[in-house]
Amino acid sequence: MAFALQLFDLVGIFVFALSGGVLAVRHRLDLFGVLVLACATAVTGGIVRDVLIGAVPPAALADWTLLSTAMLAGVVTFCWHGIIERLRNPVLMFDAAGLALFAVLGTGKALAFGLSPFAATLLGIITGIGGGIARDLLVVRTPVVLQQTELYAVAALAGGGIVAIAHALGWPQAPAMVVGALLCFGLRFMAIRRGWRLPVARDADQA
Repeated sequence: MAFALQLFDLVGIFVFALSGGVLAVRHRLDLFGVLVLACATAVTGGIVRDVLIGAVPPAALADWTLLSTAMLAGVVTFCWHGIIERLRNPVLMFDAAGLALFAVLGTGKALAFGLSPFAATLLGIITGIGGGIARDLLVVRTPVVLQQTELYAVAALAGGGIVAIAHALGWPQAPAMVVGALLCFGLRFMAIRRGWRLPVARDADQA
């Protein structure tokens, strides 16, 4: 279980860092800028989560493999961004994968520190969306989570909620994390491909 969690964490960091690196290349940043954006995207949510639950120093700063994985993803993106860009909508797909992995991992870690299922789910959301917010703010664009056309935080809520519910019912955590990650990614994918979104209040003159 511990090995699986560590592997999921590294995969989540790598794919989230890829999304940050691709966006940095699109904004014509140099190698240092690509590495900064990749690392910020990969570890910001986890650092915020760890500080809030008292897990200090944060894992991203205590374990050299986490930042190294993020930097590796940045280098890969910088050197072979042409190949990555040929994938369909790479930034959004990598971001969706990172969101799914981080949402369930963040919820699981918060539960392990004794938080209630509700609070742990909120920490899972923060873990999932924190890096994306940092990435978007660093390139001065409206964070994806705040855009009305995107189903983003709700997908993280669904994924983390599965893990929290499984914990409350005493079900095994590993299968719950897999199901939660797949649900989160599926919702995000459908939001990208099919335009799924939450309802928006109509203006008074439209009522």
